[in-house]
Amino acid sequence: MSLAGVVMAAGEGRRMRSRIPKPLHRVCGKEMVRYPVALLKEAGANPVVVVVSPENEAAIRAVLGDSVEYAVQPQRNGTGGALACCAPLLQGQTEQVLVIGGDTPLVSAESVALLLEKHTAQAAQMTLLTATLEGKTDLGRVFVEGGRVISIVEAINVAGPPDVASFDKLRTAWREVNAGVYCFEADWMWRAVQKVRPSPSGELYLTALADIGAEGGDAIFAVGATDPLEAMGVNDRMQLSMVEETMRRRIRERWMLAGVTMTDPASVYIDAEVTIGMDTVILPNTMLLGQTSIGENCEIGPNSVIRDTVVGSECRVTSSVLEEAVMEGCTDIGPFSHLRTGAYLESGVHIGNYVEVKESRLKAGAVMGHFGYVGDATIGARVNVGAGMITCNYDGKEKHRTVVGDGAFIGCDTMLVAPVTVGEGSITGAGSVVTKDIPPSRLAVGVPATIKRNLE
Repeated sequence: MSLAGVVMAAGEGRRMRSRIPKPLHRVCGKEMVRYPVALLKEAGANPVVVVVSPENEAAIRAVLGDSVEYAVQPQRNGTGGALACCAPLLQGQTEQVLVIGGDTPLVSAESVALLLEKHTAQAAQMTLLTATLEGKTDLGRVFVEGGRVISIVEAINVAGPPDVASFDKLRTAWREVNAGVYCFEADWMWRAVQKVRPSPSGELYLTALADIGAEGGDAIFAVGATDPLEAMGVNDRMQLSMVEETMRRRIRERWMLAGVTMTDPASVYIDAEVTIGMDTVILPNTMLLGQTSIGENCEIGPNSVIRDTVVGSECRVTSSVLEEAVMEGCTDIGPFSHLRTGAYLESGVHIGNYVEVKESRLKAGAVMGHFGYVGDATIGARVNVGAGMITCNYDGKEKHRTVVGDGAFIGCDTMLVAPVTVGEGSITGAGSVVTKDIPPSRLAVGVPATIKRNLE
């Protein structure tokens, strides 16, 4: 069975009250539109077409690039109009079409697999995903009779009770809501979408295909989602926060089942694209963001923020902030230190408290226990950096590099005025201001620092 996918992402999203297109608002660090695209590809859909508007096309293309195809919906005339825009790309090219909204990131691969399985087994013309939700919801209601869907009523068109035989039947019928995921027999779908007529609001609704199919005696079925919360979409910031909360809980549960310990899961925030190794412990009030990767048997937190950073195995990060940095295995940092963009700690490096590192590499075994700044520098292997050491890397116009050779000893409160090199095995006295290169194995002290003796 050939299968194509369609993501509906052309909606205006006025209730978001944002200059950012609704499909590009993030859930757990990932743009919403990327969730259904990944889901369709996992289900085997090829190609995947994303329906965009003239206003949001450029922004969505910037996120998805050439990984999908695009259909532009020239006017916002509803989901039925959006689907019709895909005809030039898909009509006659595929047997089945799987359609999903661009604002429903909670739909699971398991539910989609069930949907496809039932759709194929029953040779259906249309199969949709539903959920049972209690209380008020802005989702369309699905009516099933004799095992088949007979109608979908959009929430905006629900002005009062439909004409049903009894209140009990009404209450039961109205509990099933439309999750916004559909599988269609392609040829049937293209014929049916031409029959969709404007609703009272003037929009062409994709859900009208269920009524059209039921009236024609076609096979229209529903499949219940594995989790009712999968039906929760995003139309405003409140719903965005609820979806985010649900997704974060799922992510935490997935990693705990994979062998990660969280002593207070509710206080831990983990983005969708983070990876964590087995036997790592995540302590309270910790955020792992972006494309961060944590190795095995680490201790992260408490009170740490790690973004787009690689942390190797056997590492410890205590109450510190790491951004676009790398920690090789068996390193530790904190509390209260900061690795900025371009910081690289080789294996065995120790960073203590109140240290900032930016665009610098500390080689294996280097130690910087407390207080200081390393910027645009290379610190050699086994170097001991005393408290209060600062690389003076900026002259007001340009940045300059500092190089400290292997085995050097940098005394407390040393100022290294770049560009400058401290040779292998050299020592600077406490309070020195180094403005000129120091050859290997020399002792330099004073302001400005001068060489006092040869250490060889």
